[in-house]
Amino acid sequence: MTARQDMISLLKNRKVGFSLPQPFYNDPEFFKLDMENIWYKDWLFAGHDIEINEPGQWFTMQVGAYPLIIIRGRDGEIRALHNSCRHRGSIICKTEHGSSKRLVCPYHQWSYDTDGSLLRARHAAADFDKSGYGLKQAHCETVGGYIFVCVAQNAPDFAPFRAQALPYLAPHKLGGDVKIATQNTIVENGNWKLVWENNRECYHCAANHPELCRTFPEAPTVTGVTGAMDDPVIKAHWDKCEAAGLPSTFVINPTGQFRHTRAPLIEGVESYTMSGKTAVARPLCDDVTTPQIGTMLMFHYPTTWNHVLGDHAISFRVLPIDATHTAVTTKWLVHKDAQEGVDYHLDELTAVWNATNDQDRRVVEDNQFGINSPAYEPGPYLEPDEGGVAQFVEWYTNAMGRSLNGDRATLSRVA
Repeated sequence: MTARQDMISLLKNRKVGFSLPQPFYNDPEFFKLDMENIWYKDWLFAGHDIEINEPGQWFTMQVGAYPLIIIRGRDGEIRALHNSCRHRGSIICKTEHGSSKRLVCPYHQWSYDTDGSLLRARHAAADFDKSGYGLKQAHCETVGGYIFVCVAQNAPDFAPFRAQALPYLAPHKLGGDVKIATQNTIVENGNWKLVWENNRECYHCAANHPELCRTFPEAPTVTGVTGAMDDPVIKAHWDKCEAAGLPSTFVINPTGQFRHTRAPLIEGVESYTMSGKTAVARPLCDDVTTPQIGTMLMFHYPTTWNHVLGDHAISFRVLPIDATHTAVTTKWLVHKDAQEGVDYHLDELTAVWNATNDQDRRVVEDNQFGINSPAYEPGPYLEPDEGGVAQFVEWYTNAMGRSLNGDRATLSRVA
């Protein structure tokens, strides 16, 4: 039986509301199917457009086997270019960030314009047709300051996500009035799905996240995907924020792939700090000054979850490395005119999530270690605490089922 046949069989026979069978978390062949059927077909969060404000600025990212250059062209457009020279395939941009008037391959100095077109092939014949050797492009879209890319030949329709995301993002002006205060990347020794499963619940928070629990509520109506409409605290918070012009009501795409909502923090808390007070004296956006607006929560599977507060925003990007290693990049965004050491201090700004990220790394690695045991078998997700985890796994199994079956009907499963 091939890995594909094995996966289809396990998906058909898995119990709804239970964790996945072991191969989904550690088998290299199953990981390859994940990459081919999700990561190489879907829209992926790359970064923020304010990272490449000027023409010629770029950053790189690695999507499985695909190295990419995300660059702003001289025409102001943001593009995703495959980081592979059209001469003999060498990588072109080797650092994480850079700025260039043109992209020059370090191997034989073929040079490309910022739109990917080939400018010069050194020593090429006079009649060499450069037009056929520009850098290949991946699909690229932006919304509210967020850049998404897709390496598939035919990308899914981006319009549904743009329509849902823009009203929630627009008030914060993340596309022009902010800057990256700091960022870091950690590698978690766990499968990418375990990283997401851990993110989608706070059932583990009390025992593992003392810093986060000073500000973020453990309520499953906040982390999950059900019950928020019936939670009077959340409903009152929505009413307050909506009155201030901030879209807040919970909304999730019918596929389950992306969600937006605004959630209250613990009563009296302004931001993710050890004191609960704001981390940045200058508001993230000059137009959003209502106190205690909580956090705008956005996720888009499989690459990003986000928190947008009144004083700063935090984005998280998930990129798989192999079956049991995942890179998680965190970026803290503040107002573009906020001054470090005056309006904010990095230690205070990052303390809660640096601690939480490291704690999450540990619990994911512990989870992976236990799943690798021959004794492991799928266990039940507990409602309502792990409802968000069950929802993520349903999205994953449905997406894989459709792709493995040529986008036909979702695989039926054992109830």
